[in-house]
Amino acid sequence: MPDLSHDSMLSTVIKPVHREGYPFIGLFAAVTLVLFLIWQPLGWVGVVLTIWCYYFFRDPDRYTPQRSGLIISPADGVISLIEPAVPPVELGMGETPMTRVSVFMNVFNCHVNRLPIAGEITAVSYRPGKFFNASLDKASADNERNSVAVRIADGRQIAVVQIAGLVARRIVCDVKPGAVLEAGERFGMIRFGSRLDVYLPEGVQPMVSLGQTMVAGETVLADLMLGEPARLAEVR
Repeated sequence: MPDLSHDSMLSTVIKPVHREGYPFIGLFAAVTLVLFLIWQPLGWVGVVLTIWCYYFFRDPDRYTPQRSGLIISPADGVISLIEPAVPPVELGMGETPMTRVSVFMNVFNCHVNRLPIAGEITAVSYRPGKFFNASLDKASADNERNSVAVRIADGRQIAVVQIAGLVARRIVCDVKPGAVLEAGERFGMIRFGSRLDVYLPEGVQPMVSLGQTMVAGETVLADLMLGEPARLAEVR
């Protein structure tokens, strides 16, 4: 039977906040107070924007599937691209195309990023760039990005790439080479609209489809132990 207690209902609305959000929420709140002094209707607009800012930086707990071989979505959002592509050259993963799965985050999604699979961080590389709309294919090559290579238990590697979007202006990455993380652990975030690319090992097909909604740390992107072909889907 579902828990309908006051605390349970409150926890569905009030979420923890990522530390990156405190300065912004404080700034929005301060501006809101000034707007109330200038003109009350403007103050209420400020209240709405402050709530949105808090909502953007929310950092809820997630329940990550705990079976070896599962690759989990690193971000909230929707699948915008599934295609073969060469991993970022700065990771040194070779020139053989891998299946790239892109998750596009809009400004209403939770922007905390989580590691797709347990493993050792072997490389982290930041590269400045442009700020095209993150849903575009060229964003992977041209936009500002931070690339992370992960060596998994069987020796294979995957890559997860944080890509800045049209209004994003800071990529945050909290991991360094040599760190060992579990699947679903937080490793960074991107501020204000962006995208994450996951490069799957050779022969691994995604278990998601274009347009599908993702939940960071929970939705299964692919399974290293499964040999079925890529899945297709259509709107019903």
